[in-house]
Amino acid sequence: MTTTEDTLVADWDAWHAVRERQLATPHGWLSLTGLHWLDETAASYQDLPGTWRTTGDGGVELVVPADVAMTVDGAPATGKVRLEPVDGQPGILVGTGARRVEVVRRTDSFGLRVRDPQAPTRTGFTGVPHFPVEQRWVRPGRFEAYAQPRPLVVGAVVEGLTHRFEALGEVVFDVDGVEQRLVAMPGQTDGLAVHFRDGSSGVSTYGGGRNLQIAAPAADGSVMVDLNRAANLPCAFTAFATCPLPPSGNVVTVAVEAGEKTPGT
Repeated sequence: MTTTEDTLVADWDAWHAVRERQLATPHGWLSLTGLHWLDETAASYQDLPGTWRTTGDGGVELVVPADVAMTVDGAPATGKVRLEPVDGQPGILVGTGARRVEVVRRTDSFGLRVRDPQAPTRTGFTGVPHFPVEQRWVRPGRFEAYAQPRPLVVGAVVEGLTHRFEALGEVVFDVDGVEQRLVAMPGQTDGLAVHFRDGSSGVSTYGGGRNLQIAAPAADGSVMVDLNRAANLPCAFTAFATCPLPPSGNVVTVAVEAGEKTPGT
């Protein structure tokens, strides 16, 4: 390999090692063991202590048993507790022993997502399969910002749910001489995020698409699109996630044989 390729692979290795460590944290995405949707009838779920119900006014009510130690975001919880998760955001964490019950809101639906460090998906995790890292998948591009952010509503892997985002503009680049144009949303650390499908989706990569983080554009709008870092969403690893689907039209017209493959392949 050339020095450039050596650097590309070394940087990718470091990035992916961090990503796999994050996936495998005790209460990370690999720890999910259940997803339960609530209604206004107080009920118990799986082997979770207490009863849970929606309140009809944007909240969830948990009744903690007198003889059980539970916490809410790390603070002791007793009696009747009201929880108010925010739509589309990480949920409120209720602790019970080694487990965490994440109380989430998705549009007008409320659910419990159980996170257990002993989940087989976590204890049996050996890494995320991926394609070889290649320079050809690092594509120069440009970001064309909208005059104003636009509301964006997409479907979810759970039928009937939707996700709401802001579309900031479009990332434009080429693959093998063919122009690609993807709607971009806010990413991590002031950058951009694109959620897309391509010709490999449902074949060698997850059918619900992959996510790519892109560093913030330069002053002239130029960006670097490194498809080697196309990453699976949580729903590729577990049936208990509620991931968004890609925006309509966010499809790369070729098979992007770069980045992460479907887990288990």
